Amino acid sequence: MSSRFSGILQAAGTGAAAGLAGGVVMVVGEKIEQAITHRPNSYVPARALLTLLGQHPGDTDRPVVWNHLMHYSTAATLGALRGIWAVTGIRGAHANAWHTVVRLGFDQTIENATGVGAPPATWPVREQVVDVLHKAVFSVATGMIADRALAPVLASTRGRTSH
Repeated sequence: MSSRFSGILQAAGTGAAAGLAGGVVMVVGEKIEQAITHRPNSYVPARALLTLLGQHPGDTDRPVVWNHLMHYSTAATLGALRGIWAVTGIRGAHANAWHTVVRLGFDQTIENATGVGAPPATWPVREQVVDVLHKAVFSVATGMIADRALAPVLASTRGRTSH
């Protein structure tokens, strides 16, 4: 196995851990926001996961454990991506912004592909703002941890032009 591939695998593992930590930070932020706004918990992530697994949860089902499993598995998976970015030189505020978009896109793809979520453009503006805010918190926390834990030792100087 090449040292570059090995470094990427190691960075993915470190990034997964950063993603789990970012997931915790996001949950704490959500609980603070919910205490202020009285917004209820969303079980759409759990319903999406259960649908992916061949089950048919109803809109009133509240599968808490499945919600946590989906939340933290997504956090670890996308944290692994952020770890790879960090070690290959994709870092800082720009990377955090791009990562937020990836997180939003991932969630919406799964939720809409399974039919348990509606496209965000159809949501009330307040729901859109809350979702973007929490996903940004996740990405910034994950990115800060990944960038601190992983030096950009695999950053390349090749391919800076389009030729």
